[in-house]
Amino acid sequence: MDIQIITREGEPEYAVVPWAQYQALLKAAGITEQPPHDAPVRRAAAPDQILPGLDQLRTLREGKGIAIEALARTVGISPSYLALIESGERQPDAAIRRSLAWELTVPGWRDES
Repeated sequence: MDIQIITREGEPEYAVVPWAQYQALLKAAGITEQPPHDAPVRRAAAPDQILPGLDQLRTLREGKGIAIEALARTVGISPSYLALIESGERQPDAAIRRSLAWELTVPGWRDES
């Protein structure tokens, strides 16, 4: 099986397989319904799933055990600017929101513009 493993921070995060092999895996698992191969697959938050807001940024960061300095450095901003975002004094632009979403694994923030 031809599998491409995509890692993040040294840990496997995604496995990419050729379409035919993916189809065979679905068939073996007994899954018959699937999107057409040319249709983009987008996952939206379930209606009952409440996405955390930027006002919960500090809680999310601390819950993952990430220091403010480390997250700021990874995102490409200063720790003081990140502190302003966490306190609600500043609203980050879309690029910073996407970076924060990526680092904190919050998919809903990625879609905001």
